[in-house]
Amino acid sequence: MTAADPPVSVRARKWTNPFAGVWRRPLTAAALAVVLAVTVAVMLAPLLAPHPPLAQDLLHARGGPSASHPLGTDDLGRDVLSRLLYGGRPALLGVGVAVSVYICLGMSLGILAGYLRGWTDRAIVAVMDVMLSVPVVILMLAVLAIFSQSNVAAMITLGMLSSAGLARIIRSSCIALREELFVDAARVSGLGSARIMARHIFPGLVGLLLVQVCLFSGVALMVQTGLGFLGLATPPPAPSWGGMVGEASQVMEQSPYLLLVSGGLIGLMSVSFGLLGDGLRDLDQARKRGAGGPSRRPVAVTAAKDTAETPDTPPDAGVLAVRDYSVAFATPQGRRTVVDSVSFTVNAGEIFGLVGESGSGKTVTGLSLLGLLAPGGTVTSGSAWLAGTRITGLPERELQRIRGREMALVSQEPMVALDPYFTIGSQLGEVIRRTGAVPGGKHAVRQRVRELLTSVQLRDPDDVARRHPHELSGGMVQRVVIAMALAGSPKVLIADEPTTALDVTVQAGILDLLRSLRDERGMAIVLITHDLGVVADTCDRAIVMEKGRIVEQGSVEDIFYRPRHPYTKKLIESTPSIARTEGRIA
Repeated sequence: MTAADPPVSVRARKWTNPFAGVWRRPLTAAALAVVLAVTVAVMLAPLLAPHPPLAQDLLHARGGPSASHPLGTDDLGRDVLSRLLYGGRPALLGVGVAVSVYICLGMSLGILAGYLRGWTDRAIVAVMDVMLSVPVVILMLAVLAIFSQSNVAAMITLGMLSSAGLARIIRSSCIALREELFVDAARVSGLGSARIMARHIFPGLVGLLLVQVCLFSGVALMVQTGLGFLGLATPPPAPSWGGMVGEASQVMEQSPYLLLVSGGLIGLMSVSFGLLGDGLRDLDQARKRGAGGPSRRPVAVTAAKDTAETPDTPPDAGVLAVRDYSVAFATPQGRRTVVDSVSFTVNAGEIFGLVGESGSGKTVTGLSLLGLLAPGGTVTSGSAWLAGTRITGLPERELQRIRGREMALVSQEPMVALDPYFTIGSQLGEVIRRTGAVPGGKHAVRQRVRELLTSVQLRDPDDVARRHPHELSGGMVQRVVIAMALAGSPKVLIADEPTTALDVTVQAGILDLLRSLRDERGMAIVLITHDLGVVADTCDRAIVMEKGRIVEQGSVEDIFYRPRHPYTKKLIESTPSIARTEGRIA
């Protein structure tokens, strides 16, 4: 590695094939196949066309399909198939020219404005505003008049003026990308702006670019064929798709078939471009969710075939029982196991701790029980039972019935669970109606909202219900999230780091609240945390996890006063204590 090379951690983002997964989507695959087939056929027109495009046979004018003329002939006896193949050349050439200008200009302006910001951004935005205000059709007609009906000049004009819309979209995405940590790391490593934009920013915009290109291609095709229809871009008698539509429209009453063939091909290509763009957009969003993007949606956990070896008989004890449970994620290097053969039982009315450092697999274990693993996650072995019912491998419809009603989650980031655009009362009411906790109307829902907010010890529930999430403190927001989890009266509450980022006083209040809810409702609480102080203060029993495996389990007293595993001892020794006044923490 030379001094000019960045560290391994900040190397350029790995380029992923934006068309990967297209063939698993029938509609998108069909659209791509149509575009490719028509494009290849047009390129091979001299080999595939049965007749010269200008050859006339007046004795067989307006003839139907035959062996000699597969798609029939027009009003001058010219072969329709041959003219479609040759006529596609100026049409697709115009689309290609417009798309090339659209990409080069739009991407350049968008990335420069989004990454450099400052006066560069202001200047480019001003230019884009001017480009968007210019009437495209009028300027294209002027260009055609100046350049002797040049198809290329007209489509270059279209690409230039349309690139302002692409630049705006790219700029918005680039502004978000430049704030990512890998860009900061690349900047700190000494890479110049040009190299960062080319190797780190551009790969993250490829998926978005392809979507916009496909959609613009359909627009460009319609514009080019429209010019051909008017006889401007490709003067007759040279074949063009738009010109063929114009010729067919003149004999539409005598031979409507000609208009159907030529217009149908243009419509098919335009629709295919649009469907391909929609499909690529969906694939790009799914890819971002799989990479852990902010818009990631949870997916149902699918159990691998190994789970068939686990007996279907539920354990006798415990409201939640997990046996030989393993979770793995698909990576480019193969399947990686992050939770390996864990087994534990949680009893009703018990606070059960899952303890371990970051990356030990405790959160993945909790989320997998609810079927909320990220894309690529799979339960590879073992099973989990909730109140005697096996929940591993259940379909998404069944998991939706369980979530909130039988088992609920308190996220470690409460603001993520709340929508900033709606009041607390409206969001709680939605959860109440979703879980079916209250059979009555609006008044009963409002009363239930008041009861839930009161149960989490919020002093003025009516005032809290009228507020938005950003108007509440961190502790109040956490209590609201707990109230949402309690809306369906679940048997098991999974609390994932519920006291993260809270001060000591608020943290103690949340832990007291969890204990009181356990005592009042008799529900089981699975407390996921890395804080051994929280475990000692709150939990009845706990397991200690290291690298996806359970290294120790038992009562809190046994774990703290009689630890057996070296990892548990190190965790306890690493806990800060005001009683220890000398020496360094290991």
